[in-house]
Amino acid sequence: MSEPIDPEVAETESAQANAGEGQSVEDQAVDQAFSDEQTLDQPETRDEEMERLRRTAAEADKRVLQAQAEAENFRKRMRRDYESQIRFASTDLIVDLLQVRDNLNRAMEAAVNSGQTDGLKEGVAMVAKQMDDVFGKHGVTPIPTEGETFDPNLHEAISQMPSNDVESGKIAHVAQSGFRLHDRVIRPSQVVVSTGPA
Repeated sequence: MSEPIDPEVAETESAQANAGEGQSVEDQAVDQAFSDEQTLDQPETRDEEMERLRRTAAEADKRVLQAQAEAENFRKRMRRDYESQIRFASTDLIVDLLQVRDNLNRAMEAAVNSGQTDGLKEGVAMVAKQMDDVFGKHGVTPIPTEGETFDPNLHEAISQMPSNDVESGKIAHVAQSGFRLHDRVIRPSQVVVSTGPA
């Protein structure tokens, strides 16, 4: 004959057996979050670690290459600036020497106008030619003027005059020659610009 079943014991056992089936939605969500947290806490795999290290190394290489490029550009700028300073270091001296050249040319004109001996004229002309050769050796060249169209980048207009022989806008007379040092104008030509026929 079987023993009678205690109703309270039966109810407890039934509740324990059906605990999993009777979980609320909130309880299931808590369990899932706990499971996900455990997954996140797991150490990265070897492949994941290698991939992370590769990305880090690639970023470091990129930064190094960028820094090297910036340093090279800086060195190039410094070299260009230095070369430019060296190239044009004699500008002030040359400008002063140009005044000497102007005086020699004036002396030649005076010798011709006063009817002095040919020897003086030839001597002054020789000095002027020698000075022009020295200037040319150091990159100093005269700016073309006679008959040229007026260019404010090369010429300085000191006046205008009518001319039947020179077209309007072109140079009719040169008051002072201009010069370049290499590709830089160090003294513009002082000129008189034609306004065309009167």
